[in-house]
Amino acid sequence: MSRTPTAYSAVHQVARPTGMPTAEDFAFVTGTLPATGEGEALVENLLLSVDPYMREEMDGGWELNAPLEGRSVGRVVESRTPALAVGDLVFHRHGWRTHALVTADEARVLPDLAGVPLSAHLGLLGGTGLSAYVGLTRVARLQPGEDLFVSAAAGGVGSAAGRIARLLGAGRLVGSAGSPAKVAHLTEHLGYDAAFDHHDGPIGDLLRKAAPDGIDVYFDNVGGTHLEGAIEVLRDHGRIAWCGAVAQYNSTEPPAAPRNLYDVVGKGLRLEGFLVRNHLAVRDELYDFLVPHLRSGRVRSDETVAEGFDRVVAAFLGMLQGANTGKTLVRV
Repeated sequence: MSRTPTAYSAVHQVARPTGMPTAEDFAFVTGTLPATGEGEALVENLLLSVDPYMREEMDGGWELNAPLEGRSVGRVVESRTPALAVGDLVFHRHGWRTHALVTADEARVLPDLAGVPLSAHLGLLGGTGLSAYVGLTRVARLQPGEDLFVSAAAGGVGSAAGRIARLLGAGRLVGSAGSPAKVAHLTEHLGYDAAFDHHDGPIGDLLRKAAPDGIDVYFDNVGGTHLEGAIEVLRDHGRIAWCGAVAQYNSTEPPAAPRNLYDVVGKGLRLEGFLVRNHLAVRDELYDFLVPHLRSGRVRSDETVAEGFDRVVAAFLGMLQGANTGKTLVRV
């Protein structure tokens, strides 16, 4: 017997932003999902991820007045595919909504990891942690004892990079953040040796004060003047893993910096950008590396959690404005 179609709520983008997005660029909509088709499963979403890359999607990657993409964790409540059983916890990318119909190739059944919070699958064990791990181990190839600078270090990827770098045996660990409270969080809770508020002066000067002997590796989440400052302070043959450019996501003009890009040649630096989606094969290695530390309590997934689906837009906008510490999640 077929069920009654499921009512659901979703968020659509209804306008292209100029500069920083606003709540008026989105609309909450309600509707009904059709009956689960052959090869499909109905998922009730439990946790939604809002991420910096979504700001770029707003400029044309997402269709207007249509369902949005986003990392999500949910529970299968009805299934017509043997690959997804009722009760399975799954990861999928039908975010920004309370319920979703997914096919087996659109969802990944999450492993049963006793002692690991479900939210970690969107944080340290999700794309956020994988970005940090790939950037440090595959791109920058951080070695024990090497000194590291991480920008936007109190954000999702930045906090993951700090925790993972400590486990990898990094030497001096320096981070930048956007407020005195976040700077204190970096040194008091995330294991950073030094940190600074990027509003307090030129990045190169602040970084040189925090790392007077220079740095070997820069994990870049910001771009712009942060990248310029890091190039200035990097030692010869240093490496840059470029993950994001939050400094320009909301800008209507290209950044003026870095103005010292040719120093990459003079110092023999290596600068490499990367997209985590090209490194999904590393996920099992990340699990092997992090799960024991999550279970023991040596590492935890740093999170800012908004409660309720009606908070998803506010959580996204707050994250873009730096209101979060760690990964931003919405508990549906």
